[in-house]
Amino acid sequence: MLSIASTILRHRAVRGWNGQCAMATVISGNKTSQLVRERLKKDVAEMRSHFPGFSPGLVVLQVGNRDDSNLYISMKLKAAAEIGINANHIRLPNTASEEEVVRSIVAVNENPAVHGLIVQLPLDSVNPIDTEKVTNAVAPEKDVDGLTSINAGKLSRGDLGDCFIPCTPNGCMELIAQTGVSVAGKNAVVIGRSKIVGAPMYDLLLWSHATVTTCHSKTRDLAAQVGRADILVVGAGQAEMVKGEWVQEGAVVIDCGINYIPDSSRPSGQRVVGDVHYPSAKERAGFITPVPGGVGPMTVAMLMENTVQSAKRFLKTYHPGKWTITYTELRPVHPKPSDAAISQACAAKPIVNLAREVGLFSEEVEPYGRHRAKVQLDVLTRMRAQPDGKYVVVTGITPTPLGEGNTTTTLGLVQALGAQLNINSIACVRQPTAGATFSIKGGAVGGGYSQIVPMEEASLFLTSDSQAVSTATSLVLDAISSRLHWESQQTHETLFDVLVPLRDGQKEFSPPQLKRMEKLGIDKLDPLTLTDKEIRQFVKLDIDPFRVSVDKLNFSIGNEIMAILALSTSVQDLQERLAKMVVTSDRSGEPVTTEDLDVTGVLTVLLRDALKPCLMQTVEGAPVFIHTSPSVDTAHGNSSILADKMALKLVGPAGFVVTEAGYGADVGLEKFFNIKCRYSGLQPDVVVMVATVRALKRHGGDQQSINLLEFGCSHLRGQIEHARAYGLPVVVAINTFCSDSEADLEMVCAQAMLAGAFDVVRCTPWTEGGAGAVALGQAVQRASEIPHPFKYLYPLEMPIEEKIRTVAQKMYGAKDIQLSAEALDKITLYTKQGLANLPVCIAKAHLFLSNERAGVPKDFTLPIVDIQANVGAGFLCPVVDTTMAPSHRPVWPCYHDNDLYSVMQ
Repeated sequence: MLSIASTILRHRAVRGWNGQCAMATVISGNKTSQLVRERLKKDVAEMRSHFPGFSPGLVVLQVGNRDDSNLYISMKLKAAAEIGINANHIRLPNTASEEEVVRSIVAVNENPAVHGLIVQLPLDSVNPIDTEKVTNAVAPEKDVDGLTSINAGKLSRGDLGDCFIPCTPNGCMELIAQTGVSVAGKNAVVIGRSKIVGAPMYDLLLWSHATVTTCHSKTRDLAAQVGRADILVVGAGQAEMVKGEWVQEGAVVIDCGINYIPDSSRPSGQRVVGDVHYPSAKERAGFITPVPGGVGPMTVAMLMENTVQSAKRFLKTYHPGKWTITYTELRPVHPKPSDAAISQACAAKPIVNLAREVGLFSEEVEPYGRHRAKVQLDVLTRMRAQPDGKYVVVTGITPTPLGEGNTTTTLGLVQALGAQLNINSIACVRQPTAGATFSIKGGAVGGGYSQIVPMEEASLFLTSDSQAVSTATSLVLDAISSRLHWESQQTHETLFDVLVPLRDGQKEFSPPQLKRMEKLGIDKLDPLTLTDKEIRQFVKLDIDPFRVSVDKLNFSIGNEIMAILALSTSVQDLQERLAKMVVTSDRSGEPVTTEDLDVTGVLTVLLRDALKPCLMQTVEGAPVFIHTSPSVDTAHGNSSILADKMALKLVGPAGFVVTEAGYGADVGLEKFFNIKCRYSGLQPDVVVMVATVRALKRHGGDQQSINLLEFGCSHLRGQIEHARAYGLPVVVAINTFCSDSEADLEMVCAQAMLAGAFDVVRCTPWTEGGAGAVALGQAVQRASEIPHPFKYLYPLEMPIEEKIRTVAQKMYGAKDIQLSAEALDKITLYTKQGLANLPVCIAKAHLFLSNERAGVPKDFTLPIVDIQANVGAGFLCPVVDTTMAPSHRPVWPCYHDNDLYSVMQ
């Protein structure tokens, strides 16, 4: 310490500790602070060498625009830049409220890239703000000013290694250390008791084993108290109040004061002095700090010291690209309880805790109770520079009535990757739509030890997205009925006055009305300049009443709105898609859109919150986005693009997002690739194909015959070929049951490898959770590392008929397609309307072919009876003749097994 001190001390003639005349020492804060900065600069460089791309982060939060605050902040930012700290300045206006300030602090608290947060005082706001509340809003681990009550409490208890010390007292201790004088056993006097200097200075000296006295405005005989001080620290805020003759000879004097007194000899008319009368005190003190150039520079240096120290603490638990997440340890029970019993016994963590663990900020999360939360789309903006993770899609063979466990495998795989293999992973699944009969399987949220919990919350209304879609559908139907009624009852002049009312003495078109004018080819902006013919064109939609079937419109409109919700990439995209949605037609056969009805804006308002993905968790505490439920029969049948994009950002480049495609690879996977991936711009890395022995036996025609199991395996081979058509590696997951024989399992494995699968893995996610899917997770990891030249099944430029034929032949095994006269007319119409470049989404039941033909259906003709244009969703929907399709109505719906008491138990 003395060797360092020799470079920063200047000497004057005073009496030393032994009473003899000695060279007085003036402690230079400028030089000491520079040495501290050089040391910190080396520390930061060492951090970067071990963690490339890492920098300590500092944020200075200011309210208002005071000149003195601006000066202090510029000094801090300059020092941070010199050391290599990534410092940012957040300035709130002087109109900021206390709530706004606290909200800004919370946002910084949750940002892992920031390790130090300074709230610049005073808070210059026109609104009343509780400084104590604002100061204590700073997270203690980021409170590099050391001003929170928690850090102050730890300091007062002597927990110096577990708190941040206020910068000015910390700098004072550093300057005392430079003198080489031992603090232990000395009499120390602190003048001042502020929270920033006096009180923490007392604690620091006390825990350094000095005998400490605090003096203040009520202290009697201050001169006598000062005269007993071996170490004197003054922070009273009164110019030159401590006289030189009060100071004990040879004492260490640390002057924290900064005061301005008149001085006519200076250009400014004033000069800076401390709380100690420097000219007289320097004649008696052994060591003294000047003002300026003493304590002041040390305050900024110690602020940087605390920031670097905070970054070092952060790095002790920092694993680049890894979440700090706690998974729930499973203790499977045998025999296995029911799915509902497992869900109710699960101690799920609060959803806000899970959100924080995966990198979401509290302001980005909207809790719906304890276990569900909507996530705001601003996350995508904040994380736009974050590279995406690996993208895995789970599909399967054509499902049988009891299901093969696609969702269970999806959730088990995510639990294996996360809880077992310590890899960031999120599942993205569709929201269940149990319908009025609760389906035969109930809510599609997985099962056993690989399910979303609480299952009843996930299976029923969730966050009311489906209800928002229903309300939007009803609004469109009401708008159609209303328009039909009033066009038949009112003149076009009266309707025009209603649609374009007089406001503030003038008429103006709304933006949707201007678009309708453009659609009609009327190039006028002023409503008063329209001719009678143009007014009639504008107001008369002339909807064909014979084309308005409430039941059919309710289904088709609701189906397309849900598909739009799933395929939208932003609120603006949602509104644009809704505006293009064709809901009926006029008497001449021309399409009528929601924009023509002028309901696009209110539809967007209704669906705005439904656009936000819902975050839940699995039995093991792995994150799940559960969002949107488009039909697989008549839409693309996948979860939302936004959920997938958000998840890919959150997991980071080394993480995995596992989503699923409904039904088999011939239907759901085809739509996933050719529709969803086209609009999302995302390219998957791996396909997981789920199969079960019992389902393959059913596809073979007999569940007992191993020969027919081999025949049923032809169906698996066909589905693997369908998946491989897109250029991706396929990992087959055999969801095993205790009834499966070893011979059956070996046969399925062998057949899958012959079909070109990358790997075949047996898994038991239902009975063992993530532990039962570890081998699957490892296989998926390996598969994701191989090159995969992804390709679509067809180009969009291909004619509509050829796109339908390509899907029918390559995915369904058809020899050809048969287009009805109506379908041919629709192809001509849509080509004329410029819709020929849309992808196709063939509407057919998943069992339409497999229910009639075992194995792999081939050499049949696929009948297309109609083609519908879902312009808003962005695809054409060829409709297969479904007169031979099996019923979806179960014999024993699951509502027989549900009541309030069974759910609450």
